[in-house]
Amino acid sequence: MFRKILIANRGEIAARIIRTCRRMGIATVAVYSEADATALHTREADEAVLIGPAAPAQSYLRGERLIEAARATGAEAIHPGFGFLSENGDFARAVREAGLVFIGPSAEAMAQMGSKTAARALMEQAGVPVVPGYQGGGDEEAFLRAAESIGTPLLVKAAAGGGGKGMRVVEKLADLSDALASARREAQNAFGDDTVFLERYVTEPRHIEFQILADSHGNTLHLFERDCSIQRRHQKIIEESPSPAMTPALRQRMGEAAVAAARAVNYENAGTIEFIVDAIGNFYFLEMNTRLQVEHPVTELVTGLDLVEWQLRVAAGEALPWAQQELTQNGHAIECRVYAEDPANNFLPVTGRVLLAEEPAAARVDAGVKTGDEVTIHYDPMISKVIVHGETRDEALRRMEWALANYTLLGLTTNLSYLQALIAHPVFRAGEATTHFIAQHMGDWGIREATIPDEALIALALRAMLEEHRAAQLTRLASSDPYNPWRISDGFRMGGE
Repeated sequence: MFRKILIANRGEIAARIIRTCRRMGIATVAVYSEADATALHTREADEAVLIGPAAPAQSYLRGERLIEAARATGAEAIHPGFGFLSENGDFARAVREAGLVFIGPSAEAMAQMGSKTAARALMEQAGVPVVPGYQGGGDEEAFLRAAESIGTPLLVKAAAGGGGKGMRVVEKLADLSDALASARREAQNAFGDDTVFLERYVTEPRHIEFQILADSHGNTLHLFERDCSIQRRHQKIIEESPSPAMTPALRQRMGEAAVAAARAVNYENAGTIEFIVDAIGNFYFLEMNTRLQVEHPVTELVTGLDLVEWQLRVAAGEALPWAQQELTQNGHAIECRVYAEDPANNFLPVTGRVLLAEEPAAARVDAGVKTGDEVTIHYDPMISKVIVHGETRDEALRRMEWALANYTLLGLTTNLSYLQALIAHPVFRAGEATTHFIAQHMGDWGIREATIPDEALIALALRAMLEEHRAAQLTRLASSDPYNPWRISDGFRMGGE
């Protein structure tokens, strides 16, 4: 096992990886930009190395600086986390050429799955169902002919990248030309590649993904599914496992397809096969994420496994010790992503200092900031993830309601109240939400939500504190010896409080 690793990332995923390494007795090296000099992950790691200015292109995306930092500190391996260079095959190759271990798949597997068009073709060869579509490669007339053959509605998708960038829904063939042009522009700006392709648009789908774990000894397993259908602008907000829509037969078919997909590229380490599932249970390959996912904790809670630990063990050459039938799902887990954003103002990201962060005691909270930390303009505004587990879905939902209501984040606007509204919605509670849930049921939330002025919130907080103080005073007065200074617990001292 490694003695020291470098974490080529920041925020909550860096802090989360550090926790597992600390439990395993592995030293950690954090990297940080000038904007992250006092960030949580730099405080939690055993060592921290400055790699550049705030802009990611000058720090966290500079692969050569990350490798230099690993060499300078004696780290044996690099964990990429998620985002930044986690799915960059050139970086993975450079790490290995530098004599270090990349805690993730091979550069070749990344390349095969990095292009959605190449991945689609590969999945078809492996017998994994794919959505009917057109791979592109021709002029606009070729796209139009293909669109006529596939039928509307259609989805124009960027071949590279993800996160909903370079994606357009086409309801009428007359709109195809404009959709192709705008998707290409966005894809070029986001990924430096304007290649797009067509897929049939599956109406009212669920987004269900399977966690994959594979080693270098020929063992490839799935760790069951996560339902990621609650999305805003193609970004996941709430994830859960098991999926409310899953049946044992469908789980077996999808699990086998996910394992076949991973084996088709000789995949090693942790990864995710993503599918869309229609209303009658047909499922289609969507893409593969060749890294750890943001939502991996829900899988950890229902399987009892630490995925980061097994990433490390696989990268160190260990074999997975289970057969597929030995793995089980236990209970139900739900994750909510907490962002520094204003849901009532079109989810505009916000910045500022976290004046007070008090996490709910009965939930797992993977946080990237603590009290006193700064949320800046430079990086993703996700603050934390709240994850709960229950014996049943109803129990998990109750625990999530309590956790969100008892999570204190003061100093900046968050989406906590929005998450509470999502969790409480009858369609979600019934397990019937599709990827269109937010557009159909929560589109007017910003209008419906009463905005409470900051001054009113401060007044309410002060009133609550005053009432608590008065109650404590009454309790002391009611005691047998109310004026004994040694019995007073309010900070009494001779020179004043």
